Amino acid sequence: MRILRWVLLGLVLLLGWLQYRLWFGAGSAGEVTALASQVDAQRRENQGLEERNLALAAEVRDLKEGVAAVEERARSELGMIKPGEVFYRVVEDPTVPSPAPPAPVEED
Repeated sequence: MRILRWVLLGLVLLLGWLQYRLWFGAGSAGEVTALASQVDAQRRENQGLEERNLALAAEVRDLKEGVAAVEERARSELGMIKPGEVFYRVVEDPTVPSPAPPAPVEED
């Protein structure tokens, strides 16, 4: 009978130790959940960076091969125009106030 009690006590202690390791020890359930969320966040970030890299690679390819991309960039960033073209710049006068919207009509 005493041996059975010692074995039962040993098994209960072993179960308690295993439960402690499962919930609080290294590689616990909480730690696994946290690592899984970090992996998901890293995957999302990697996907965004991969899309950005693909867009940049396409832009580099266009700049190397196409004249249209170079022309568009020269026009927008450097303000260049083709020979024979006339450049028009429309500038609004900041001192002229914009017209006020009509006042709502109140009915009694």
